[in-house]
Amino acid sequence: MHTWVPALFAVLSAALIATGTVLRQRASSRNGAITAGWWIGAIIAIVGFAFQAWALGLGSILLVQPLVVLAVLFALPLEARIDKRRPSRADWIWGAVLVGSVVAFLVIARPVSSERRAAPVLFAATVTVVVIALLVLVVLAERCRNAHYRSLLYGIAAGALFGVAALLIKSVAMHFMEDPVTFMAHPDIYLLAIVLALAVVAQQRSFGCGDIQTSFPAMNVVEPAVSMGLAVVLLGENLRVGVGTSILLLLILLVAAVAVVKLAQHSAIRGEAQPRDDADRRAVEEVVDLGQSSAMTDLRP
Repeated sequence: MHTWVPALFAVLSAALIATGTVLRQRASSRNGAITAGWWIGAIIAIVGFAFQAWALGLGSILLVQPLVVLAVLFALPLEARIDKRRPSRADWIWGAVLVGSVVAFLVIARPVSSERRAAPVLFAATVTVVVIALLVLVVLAERCRNAHYRSLLYGIAAGALFGVAALLIKSVAMHFMEDPVTFMAHPDIYLLAIVLALAVVAQQRSFGCGDIQTSFPAMNVVEPAVSMGLAVVLLGENLRVGVGTSILLLLILLVAAVAVVKLAQHSAIRGEAQPRDDADRRAVEEVVDLGQSSAMTDLRP
């Protein structure tokens, strides 16, 4: 119950968040404006976040968040289906590497949940450091002229904010399970609302600056890294492993991160190639039309 149920909810959350993210990105214009289709994706994503909160309430952050990384595995093939193309062999290979890495991490790590609450002073100091770092990213993003890197910076900022939100979701879920009547009195839920709002704004800015192949993988790598780090430091969650195994787990997580990046790179290459293919096709059609017009002119008396 304490392992497979939150794991199942985490995978379901990843699928819903990925679907909602793709729909919102496709419905967003280049300047990040919100359209009617955006709200459909937002509702689906909210349902996904609800399952993520449920999973975090039942299990460890170190168990749930690695599974949320699988959202990129759902998002990229979904985008390929929308574009009416088939995933390549490289997509399947790196997708298998990602799934294998996540499964290996969870099997070897055996994460242990903790009932410890974060000390207010330590929590405030940690959030302050994260916010300052994110402000630096936002300033860099606004000054960056390259849309690709601006989207990447906003994606990293959004991922970090969602990582902090995961920690707050865990805290709010614990308050709710302890006392569903008075959990609204805790400041965590209001801080969670603020952090989620900032995360959505940063995510929307990343969508408006570039394609999903740039921003979404960055979010999916940064979010678990931040949330898992905070879970160890603030909540006392730990792994039942020694030093040697910890190094192995770190390598496994690095392999998973590489798989996410590779999936994004292959998708981005196809995305860049498609407009060129369309341009080449239009150029050929124009030449053919011009040739036909010339031939008709030559046949005139």
